[in-house]
Amino acid sequence: MGSLALMLKSYRGDFDYAERLIETFRAHNVDDLILHCVVPRADVSMFDSLAGLTVQVHAEEDLVGQHLVSESIGGLRTGYANQEIVKMSFWETQLAENYFCVDSDAVFIRPFRRSDFMRDEHTPYSVLVEDNDLKADPTYFATHWPGREASIRAIMAEIGLDDPIMRTSHGHQVFSSRVWASFVADFLAPRGWTYRDAVEFSPYEFSWYAMWLQKTAVIPIHQREPLVKVFHTEEQHVMSLAQGVTEADLARGYLGVVVNSNYSRDLGLLSVAGDKPSALAPYLSYQELVSLGWTKLRNSLGRSARD
Repeated sequence: MGSLALMLKSYRGDFDYAERLIETFRAHNVDDLILHCVVPRADVSMFDSLAGLTVQVHAEEDLVGQHLVSESIGGLRTGYANQEIVKMSFWETQLAENYFCVDSDAVFIRPFRRSDFMRDEHTPYSVLVEDNDLKADPTYFATHWPGREASIRAIMAEIGLDDPIMRTSHGHQVFSSRVWASFVADFLAPRGWTYRDAVEFSPYEFSWYAMWLQKTAVIPIHQREPLVKVFHTEEQHVMSLAQGVTEADLARGYLGVVVNSNYSRDLGLLSVAGDKPSALAPYLSYQELVSLGWTKLRNSLGRSARD
């Protein structure tokens, strides 16, 4: 069992995203870390085309089939519930002591190393944030924040974490097998619960991990801000486009970036910084678009002069 690997849970509907992710993974994987791509058995033949020296494709039924569900739970579609369960139970495979969960719609934008994820040989960094920027975002607050906060606060109450500050992550966390083993033995088992019960109670697998880690400190907590920049809403992406932000700009602070496929899927595989007038048009008049174009040109020329 290696000390660190990456884990991608995907399926045929996200194949194009996964293909793009793996291309960037190979381009930036300095330490030849292994990426385990976990998909339904029916999709293995499709994803086998992405396998190689640093990419292994697995059928989820072969790895953690005993935990998978065959019907919707807690209002989640079967596939969505199972992707949460796979992420929570992957540690049981013993393929890696620690694993960084990466989403299909992510892309890596700069070289990454083992040291980006690990504090020492056996202890990962922990992504823990309050997400105040999302709480202050009018669109995100109106559509997601209240329900998400209530569900995560319910997790905190259930495990007995008494803390007015809610620190968690949306994803792209480095999971420790030691933390998950403790969660199963000391939280799920005494209640007679399974991963399914936890997901049904609150469908936030990353928050179950984050809150149990803070409650128990099974491993030392070496806190980091998010390693991957996520554009959660179309408005956030539009604002970035309007500012002329490039991947090189984002790479100064992040290993990767996600343009959330939940809102962008119908538009195809969007790049972070490509010129997308169609994305801006609903927000800006023609005159404003022209003005924006000149602003972006000035920013680009200024950046070129500095470089």
